[in-house]
Amino acid sequence: MKPTIPFNKPCFEGKELVYIAEAINQGHISGDGIFTRKCSEIFETVLGCRKALLTTSCTHALEMSAILLDLQPGDEVIVPSFTFVSTANAFALHGAKIVFADIRPDTLNIDYEKIENLITEATKAIVPVHYAGVGCEMEALVGIARRHNLLVIEDNAHGLFGKYKGRYLGTFGQMSTLSFHETKNFTCGEGGALLLNDSSYIQRAEIIREKGTNRSQFFRGEVDKYTWRDIGSSYLPSDILAGFLYAQLEEREHIMEHRSRIWSRYHAGLKEWTSQKGVRLPYVPAYCEQPCHMFYMIMPSFEMRQSFIQYMKSHGVHCVFHYLPLHLSTMGAQFGAKPGDCPVSEEVSECLVRLPFFNKLSHGDQDYIIEKITRF
Repeated sequence: MKPTIPFNKPCFEGKELVYIAEAINQGHISGDGIFTRKCSEIFETVLGCRKALLTTSCTHALEMSAILLDLQPGDEVIVPSFTFVSTANAFALHGAKIVFADIRPDTLNIDYEKIENLITEATKAIVPVHYAGVGCEMEALVGIARRHNLLVIEDNAHGLFGKYKGRYLGTFGQMSTLSFHETKNFTCGEGGALLLNDSSYIQRAEIIREKGTNRSQFFRGEVDKYTWRDIGSSYLPSDILAGFLYAQLEEREHIMEHRSRIWSRYHAGLKEWTSQKGVRLPYVPAYCEQPCHMFYMIMPSFEMRQSFIQYMKSHGVHCVFHYLPLHLSTMGAQFGAKPGDCPVSEEVSECLVRLPFFNKLSHGDQDYIIEKITRF
């Protein structure tokens, strides 16, 4: 009898239910409770960012960064075309014109060599995405941003605890964002965080996160009342969710070790088959330490990719493709983008397939997946 192996499966890792009960018993299940603070302390201590603000999603963290940019009509933001829609939508929502950059064919990260040709007097920021948790070329990107007086906002939805040349991803730009969606290494179902590496943004970010009020200052005793000070929204996650997340973060070493074993097992088990079939495996530069967020293969053609997905499905294994290039979307066309603008993104999108990858994927199930792949 063939097994049914899902693409993703959220997993308990430790004291999730204990901490949820503790949050309820303490009588504080709204935002900025004890577990929210505990999660923020981990990010600030381990990563070394100036301030970590938990949010309801990575999308909302990106929206907060867009507000902090003070975008004006005509301002432009450069994003990779090969990314999730939130990377672009968060800035478009606040009035930016989105300029799409192509990706490198090896790491699938934004191609820094193509960026300077996209910069105009209206450019305000570059938003690199660390695809699959493998670091972008941050030295080059930061250098470009400095030369042109631009901000860098890292979309690090895939790369929490990953490193580029020994330094944590998410600590290079003025801001960065994280995701705790159920498909991520560390999850609370839905959640995110805005990390601030420039302290000049902290006070306003707190106000934006608290519906545009200085409520955070009030609760710290810095003001005797709080009022409406700026635009903002309700970006605070429940402390119940933060309790779930904190339990996962406590187990981060175990999670990362186990995911590394899964990734390495795929790579070793598929190396010979992919070489014979002309299939490309993920590329990780020697100076990047990845958190093993996903495992993908790039097929020689769209037709082979589609046949592979159907073949694996017939054997009970759920494999999926990934992003459709944003510059080819209906919204992308509204920003003047057209087919051929980002050729690498277009090719990769048609040929990439992701394999099942989650924290509790067993050796037995993974061996079954590898065995079926090598018979395709």
